[in-house]
Amino acid sequence: MNQLIPLTVAVPLLTAAALLAVRPLLAGLVWVANLAAVAAAAAVAVMLAFLLRQTSTDEAVYWFAGFRPSHGVAIGVNFVAGPISVGLALIGAILMTAALVFSWRYFTHVGTYFHGLMLIFLAGVAGFCLAGDVFDLFVWFELMGVAAYALTAYRPEERGPIQGALNFAITNSVGAYLSLTGIALIYGRTGALNMAQIGQAAASRSGHGVVVVSFLLIIAGFLVKAAIVPFHFWLADAHAVAPTPVCVLFSGVMVELGLYGIARMYWSVFGGALGHQAALADVFLALGTLTSVVGALFCFRERHVKRLLAFSTISHMGMFLAGFALMTPLGLAGVAVYVAGHALVKGALFLCSGIALHRLRSVNETCLHGRGRKLPVTGATFTLAGLGLAGLPPFALFLGKGWIEDSARMTWLTVVFTLCAILAAGAVLRVAGGVFYGLGDPPREDPRMEAEANEETGETDEGRQRTPLTMLIPPVLLVAGAMAAGVAMLVPGAGAAIERAALRFQDQAAYQAAVLGPSGHGGSAAAAPVATLHPVEPAAVTVSAVVVALVCVAGALALAGAALYWRRLPVLRRGYEPGAGLTEFSRRFQSGVINDYVTWLVVGLAIIGGVLALITGHG
Repeated sequence: MNQLIPLTVAVPLLTAAALLAVRPLLAGLVWVANLAAVAAAAAVAVMLAFLLRQTSTDEAVYWFAGFRPSHGVAIGVNFVAGPISVGLALIGAILMTAALVFSWRYFTHVGTYFHGLMLIFLAGVAGFCLAGDVFDLFVWFELMGVAAYALTAYRPEERGPIQGALNFAITNSVGAYLSLTGIALIYGRTGALNMAQIGQAAASRSGHGVVVVSFLLIIAGFLVKAAIVPFHFWLADAHAVAPTPVCVLFSGVMVELGLYGIARMYWSVFGGALGHQAALADVFLALGTLTSVVGALFCFRERHVKRLLAFSTISHMGMFLAGFALMTPLGLAGVAVYVAGHALVKGALFLCSGIALHRLRSVNETCLHGRGRKLPVTGATFTLAGLGLAGLPPFALFLGKGWIEDSARMTWLTVVFTLCAILAAGAVLRVAGGVFYGLGDPPREDPRMEAEANEETGETDEGRQRTPLTMLIPPVLLVAGAMAAGVAMLVPGAGAAIERAALRFQDQAAYQAAVLGPSGHGGSAAAAPVATLHPVEPAAVTVSAVVVALVCVAGALALAGAALYWRRLPVLRRGYEPGAGLTEFSRRFQSGVINDYVTWLVVGLAIIGGVLALITGHG
């Protein structure tokens, strides 16, 4: 089993290298590169599925070159496979396979560089999820980031992709430097890079200022990656200009990896040393709530469909961070299920927008009004995905959101989540009704926003009279997968299994025993008994969760209808278009100027740092 762990990284890297090496021989044989890339991504998905099944009860540790720990000191590089980490990598592999299949007939002219970059990105995803030391965690994320920057600017002949890629690269590079500085500080303090060893060493220096600063700097980089407000600006700019298949990966897995990095750093490295869990949880809860609200408001005002979906992702990232902030097994289990459902649904939405861009040469909601009627399957898929985004049972998003709210038991948080879900899903359903069914009146757009939405006029040049099956099947399967995942969670014992996996992920002592103890010599961790010692809240479908989900769906449909027919409503027909008041604010806040973005990053870091200093007594 352990041999599968390094292969999940080796297979895409070797395939990418082989494709680039034989690139001159593949002139005119793009189908060979397509087939090889899809086969490699699918193979990684299959291997990760096997690993997910085999690590359902025990973590698996792989030490490269056989350099295993000696007397509790890690002297080598290791991968650690557990259900949460492997599951997230599996989502990335599934989305990569769908994106590559979609790309088969999407790009008229595509070289092996595209396939190589996509496979390098996949290797970065798998390596980041499985990495067992903080420096390699950083390296894998930066490998993924470099590929992502290049993929964002895949059309360098246009100004938009270059500007979006620069904003993306600069903000994320600043975050990377912050993380690397934090890694250097904790290495200087503990003399270790292995997560389990750092956790043991840092615990003996509990509350030390260097430990607190290291934690702040490392998670600052991940907050940027996760697009948490006010570190989120790059995401919408990158989505607006990146090729549609790449947007699937950004929204479906890349930002979620930032949140995974925060969770891994806290529970596997710093949790025992920082203390003050309740106060730290409040900080993350505040950040999550702010992010959810800001993302939802910007989402509802947006007319560029890809940017709209990007702001929806930001809003959901806030919900995920709030779920993590609960610090409970049920809350983390809810986040895991929510992330899986969101990745599949959001992937389908982006692919449907890609079909509209392919056939209609625009992703401007204003210009597309009613023109999507000739795309019935795409419209139905987009609509169903929008309902899933609202939390319609039995989509996995319904269960994940319900578990988070059941674990929180905070009425105000449920209200905020419900309103944000209504805003984000209402915006998506507004697009579905206006573009694919011609409902309502064509929206009136201010000239500047219309110009921004019209910047993207197409990613393909041929075949606009039909939609190839290779483009149509992936979004349909992703929506079906989101529903199937939700149904699977209703199987007796499935929810409890996810909770046990979440509890093991939160158990720092068990993680240290798995990596540095006798089981770390290539065996599996004896972490399963730990889960049985701690009672957990039952993961079940509650009446309150169903009621809230139905309210979200009904509210999203009502809001979409109001936005489509606002001129005919007595209250709004005098010209108060829903969301119009956000226009000027959104322009100032999301200015597109990299200097502003870096300034907000510094301000956010200073505020969080000041709060952490007060919490830990180092102010």
